[in-house]
Amino acid sequence: MPEVLKAPLVVEFPFTRSVGPVQSAFLTGLRERVVLGVRTSDGRTLVPPVEYDPVTAEEIRDLVEVAPTGTVTTWAWNHAPRRDQPLDTPFAWALVRLDGADTALLHALDAPGPDAVHTGMRVRVRWAGERTGAITDIACFEPYDDAPKDSGPDDGSPAEPAHHTGRFEDPITGIVAAARLDYTYSPGRAQTAYINALAEQRNVGERCPSCRKVYVPPRGACPTCGVATLEQVEVGPGGTVTTFCIVNIKAKNLDIEVPYVYAHIALDGADLALHARIGGIPYDQVRMGLRVEPVWTQGSRFPDHYRPTGEPDADYDTYRELL
Repeated sequence: MPEVLKAPLVVEFPFTRSVGPVQSAFLTGLRERVVLGVRTSDGRTLVPPVEYDPVTAEEIRDLVEVAPTGTVTTWAWNHAPRRDQPLDTPFAWALVRLDGADTALLHALDAPGPDAVHTGMRVRVRWAGERTGAITDIACFEPYDDAPKDSGPDDGSPAEPAHHTGRFEDPITGIVAAARLDYTYSPGRAQTAYINALAEQRNVGERCPSCRKVYVPPRGACPTCGVATLEQVEVGPGGTVTTFCIVNIKAKNLDIEVPYVYAHIALDGADLALHARIGGIPYDQVRMGLRVEPVWTQGSRFPDHYRPTGEPDADYDTYRELL
């Protein structure tokens, strides 16, 4: 059996969202080294703040300032930090209930080792040197020995929650969060054979032993009958455009000028349409039933695009079941 392929893949995109008045005050407060919570009608103080009471679902807007010191309620040691985590050396993920709050905030705790961390330990916020109005304005928490009771607070922070207007200059109104997923993809036996055949400028599918349909690309099992497909069938190279769309927005890192056409193409001998770009013809002349063939570039493992063959258009009845 040929070696099954695998490759690292990254899915990444920026997620942009607006923030309401409560989250705006919280994030802007972090920029100003102020930690805000929200007080519910029954007197609980929630940090981080939310806009609706998780118990009663009523809207809550009563903002209060809590202390940047607190107590670890539970924790887990992170032996191997990953990319973009708060610290690049081993640290603890900790739930910290800030003084004056009734709920805990999840963040990193910088400690020399797991033996130095325990539930109930006192910690304080370590502020980031440059703050932009994000949770990362809290660089991490660090161990903190409370000052003697008669000396008073050492940082001017309120010991009890104090009402706060939530008003700051230049408030944060929106955030951009980078969403990213790194993983190793393995196409499996069936698609490995399909990809290897493409490298030889061939298209192969697999036939279902029950319904006898040929699926391209193959999945290793028939989606209709649910049985394994093992019989390889070479299809194409030509095919028929079944449906298509005109792309008018240029994709990042894709060197194709818009507008262009992406289409579902039923290869000759296949019972499932695959999708590919149509070239060699003005975008407004692409149509259902258009007969096309693959265009390969030197060294490519897959067709660059499909172009018209010059044959008469296929009759609708020959591909209507593949729409």
